[in-house]
Amino acid sequence: MAKGRDFARQALLDWGWSGTETSEDALLLVSELLTNATLHAGGCIELALSAGEVLRVEVFDGTTTPPRRHPSPQRGLPGGHGLYIVERVSDRWGTHVHENGKAVWAEIEASRLTSGRSAGL
Repeated sequence: MAKGRDFARQALLDWGWSGTETSEDALLLVSELLTNATLHAGGCIELALSAGEVLRVEVFDGTTTPPRRHPSPQRGLPGGHGLYIVERVSDRWGTHVHENGKAVWAEIEASRLTSGRSAGL
């Protein structure tokens, strides 16, 4: 997961989208999607980031089982919060099935990445 965050951090820097609170949200999205793939889908096969009107983060895994939110995560305890975090920090998210499994994706509007207070990076 550290390699995925490093890859995403460098991509955000290359695209001029680093140093904002929203860029930190993007790194959190990467971490959560990679963690979910590791814990629930046998691991990440591919991490893809694309930039345009939105930043799109896609994590490909080898299962077609859709992700589901934990019905009642316990406040203050680890586990069960990942998809709630994804929903909260992204503008939209979803899944799509492909020939070897599925991808879980999340998007953040580019306008959010170019504005906001400095995160001190």
